[in-house]
Amino acid sequence: MTDQSVSRADSALGCQDLTKSFLGVRAVNGATFEVPRGQITALIGPNGAGKTTVVNILSGLMKSDGGTMHLESTETTNWESEKIARLGLMRTFQLSRELGGLTVLENLLVAPHDQPGEKLFNIFFRPGRVTKAEKAHVERALEVLRTYGLYELRDSRASDLSGGQKKLLEISRAVMAGPKVLLLDEPMAGVNPALIERIGGYILDLKAQGVTVLMVEHNLNVVEKICDHVIVLAEGRTLATGRLSDLRENKEVVSAYLGEVIDASAIS
Repeated sequence: MTDQSVSRADSALGCQDLTKSFLGVRAVNGATFEVPRGQITALIGPNGAGKTTVVNILSGLMKSDGGTMHLESTETTNWESEKIARLGLMRTFQLSRELGGLTVLENLLVAPHDQPGEKLFNIFFRPGRVTKAEKAHVERALEVLRTYGLYELRDSRASDLSGGQKKLLEISRAVMAGPKVLLLDEPMAGVNPALIERIGGYILDLKAQGVTVLMVEHNLNVVEKICDHVIVLAEGRTLATGRLSDLRENKEVVSAYLGEVIDASAIS
């Protein structure tokens, strides 16, 4: 299926005929879609639909077996994750991957690209430049931590945070890197309703700042509340795209979720 609802010119991220197999089993089977620039898009589907595999491929964590992908106007098919990140695509993980031995603040300070202190030459011959950059990064990191409610925990070890705090740290670290496109893999999973509300607000704020968001999410109440566009995957292929309110009337979508065609209002 080709996604006709978003043109390539209006797309910040997309893939065409993407495939990936594991031990002969097709986890992704021709997925094709476009993510509209400057909007929040949900990638939804039943368990085993291939959502996380697609995100892993788009972010360079995993290579595809076939198909193409692009970030803005640049084809990024099977690029390394670092190269993709330098173009402005950042991501979070379903299971948080904090640097547990570092403090919360230090986790953010590793995020910016091309820091002067990464080069030995600058440390010895341009120390002023290194110091100036480090000071700016600390100020920016503290600002981000205030925004995401982690400022009071800035000197705590990341491994000591609660599950919900680790989710916030993942998002904060991605934001610290200055994303143009942000991939969120189940940002609401395992967190309490109050934090779900907060994270939803943070994602809306990112959209207001011009960041394109693609989020894998099972909570369809959240999807309907904050997402502009929805992509439905089933059995590794794109089943449908559009607004969730319209997709509720799509019998294929309802069947993919529930195993049989029944009242679409059950998807909630």
